[in-house]
Amino acid sequence: MMYIFSYIVEQTLEVFMDDFSVFGETYTDCLHNLEEVLKRCEMTNLVLNWEKCHFMVQKSIVLGHRVSKNDIEVDKTKIEVIDKLSPPTSVKGIRSFLGHVGFYRRFIKDFSKVAKLLCSLLEHDKPFQFDKGRLQTFRELKKVLITAPVVIALDWTLLFELMCDGSDHSVEAVLGQRKNKVFHSIYYPRKTLNKAQINYTTTEKELLAIVFAFDKFRAYLVDTKVTVYTDHVAIKHLISKRDAKPRLIR
Repeated sequence: MMYIFSYIVEQTLEVFMDDFSVFGETYTDCLHNLEEVLKRCEMTNLVLNWEKCHFMVQKSIVLGHRVSKNDIEVDKTKIEVIDKLSPPTSVKGIRSFLGHVGFYRRFIKDFSKVAKLLCSLLEHDKPFQFDKGRLQTFRELKKVLITAPVVIALDWTLLFELMCDGSDHSVEAVLGQRKNKVFHSIYYPRKTLNKAQINYTTTEKELLAIVFAFDKFRAYLVDTKVTVYTDHVAIKHLISKRDAKPRLIR
């Protein structure tokens, strides 16, 4: 698929595996781009499934997300299926549920923190005990999915903002942009610390959160200006402090 449309990918068309989406700024542009793509399909004998094709729409389901020009939100039909799931009775059920919910983790702030109790059941040789605390976590995850916020589609003409934070067991960040002085979220990433990282000092964890965020959003932030927010004041003084640990300065 990429080979067939390589000359127009990211210009008038986006490809993922065997799916593609044609787009345009105006109706006329979109119609022209669609005509070019269909001609290319005929030329290469590429067969399309008519039942899965949607033409000239302003909103569409793409990879399990409802996507429009201005925002991205969860697919309500998939959320309804998750909402009807019964509490899992085995490790396999926990893994399946977390897989479904984790697909939309970008919409859930503090996902790793909320799901920590359920994730602990996936540990090797740990007995399966689905107690009241885990049942509450199960219900909470379903609730936050149903009320998941709509995240904006990024605007390359605006500056990016990163809000980073480190805690005892995880690091997290929020990528967003300001429109009309109002901050809008784009993605909520979070990472659980390993055994070595848990022993880091508070400053090291806060710095790790920033490093994690830049690594996660590298494709967005390379060659762009970004504002980073942190609640750890000591970080601001590290650059001017000559006797700081070399590892922290790096």
